[in-house]
Amino acid sequence: MTKHLIRSGETADGHFSLVVTPESAGWGYSSLRVLELPAGGSSSFATGPDEMVVLPLSGGCRVECDGEAFEVTGRRSVFSRVTDFAYVPRDAQVTVSSEAGGRFALPAARATRRLPARYGPAEGVSVELRGAGQASRQVNNFCNPQTFDADKLIAVEVLTPGANWSSWPPHKHDEEREGEARLEEVYYFEVDHDGPGFQRVYTSGPGREIDVCAEVRSGDTVLIPHGWHGPSMAAPGYDLYYLNVMAGPSPERAWLICDDPAHAWVRGTWEDQDVDRRLPLTTTEEKQ
Repeated sequence: MTKHLIRSGETADGHFSLVVTPESAGWGYSSLRVLELPAGGSSSFATGPDEMVVLPLSGGCRVECDGEAFEVTGRRSVFSRVTDFAYVPRDAQVTVSSEAGGRFALPAARATRRLPARYGPAEGVSVELRGAGQASRQVNNFCNPQTFDADKLIAVEVLTPGANWSSWPPHKHDEEREGEARLEEVYYFEVDHDGPGFQRVYTSGPGREIDVCAEVRSGDTVLIPHGWHGPSMAAPGYDLYYLNVMAGPSPERAWLICDDPAHAWVRGTWEDQDVDRRLPLTTTEEKQ
């Protein structure tokens, strides 16, 4: 049985404070590791069957792969700026090193094609303001189908101002049909000022095999093999960040969702509301 909530440190292994693989999650495609390096530290690893992005959560790094080296500037924290990143393909040997140290997310997907290693500049990241009113949030589309070429991997960052809800209305993507794609999803959380956030995941029908309504803190992770997910709730005073990692079996790399019919009407209320004026919480300029 899949464990849907992973607390910070529960799957730590060496330099990795989080390790989620398709095998450990009980599914076929999506994975995530978080690499923590001390000042002057480095880590070398093989990507195996997975394509991967090296995404700084804090600090900068040098990424070496396939005879190329990419200098990734990074950021002070996920709440300070939109970051640059590096993409590395399947069947590669990779070394990540950091002069000042830092934490680096490695969202990944089981891939069939081997694409070239590449650098992704922060200026190329599409920053989208989604929703309205207290459902306003910021989406950093650094690796979605419209902004960056990959084989299977879809990954975005979401920032939600304190007291707002995101991933709302609840939605799912667990069936291959018109308007919906089958995607496994990882939510990795960080909360400003070490505060709390909350996440809801559920299924309808007999048994309600997934029924999660949990407090989440920095470093916690939620696995969503199927079912409705949302809202992701930011407590008043505490901005909420999460990294979404998605992949699935469809030959088309597409992020297609279906809203929970009980709550889909909420989208219609946004037409008469303004987007939260606190957004965007981050840009490509580092906050002082």
